[in-house]
Amino acid sequence: MTNAQDVIKDATTRMDGALAALKDRFSGLRTGKASPSLVDSLQVPYYGVPTRLKDMANISTPEARQITIAPFDPSVLSDIEKAILAANLGVTPRNDGRMIRITMPELTEERRKEIVKVAKTQAEECRVAIRNVRRDANDAIKAMQKNSTISEDEAKKGLDDIQKLTDAKIAKVDADTKAKEAEVMAV
Repeated sequence: MTNAQDVIKDATTRMDGALAALKDRFSGLRTGKASPSLVDSLQVPYYGVPTRLKDMANISTPEARQITIAPFDPSVLSDIEKAILAANLGVTPRNDGRMIRITMPELTEERRKEIVKVAKTQAEECRVAIRNVRRDANDAIKAMQKNSTISEDEAKKGLDDIQKLTDAKIAKVDADTKAKEAEVMAV
């Protein structure tokens, strides 16, 4: 990296990656309504190779509280069932010989609070990742200043810009977490 702007662009990309990962993890949290993202990344042994469920079956939500899984190869139905049960998602799959149906049970107040707790933990992990990116970017700018690649004014402006970027991304994490909490707690 040759200047502070390159460092800031890199930090922005990495922080956006952390936010995207958080959004992906949030999509896997149950909210009471069926979502294919609840099961699509489950690993299922397929001829001895762990394979993502979405790569070996059609996953759909025909009703608001039901997920159907239609594997391309019906011989793996029992393996898919075992993987769903092993994932401890709080759901019970039903196998009809051609596809698996999962009916989402109503969430209890206690289970909703547990899910919110998990969401908050995931959000904190994202905040830590963003702060780590900030630290790396600050170190890079300070190293550039020490090596006389950039001026002291450029370094100060770069450090300020990185802090503003960090504050904005953490505010986005907080907003996403609040939205997810509201979604989970809605009855």
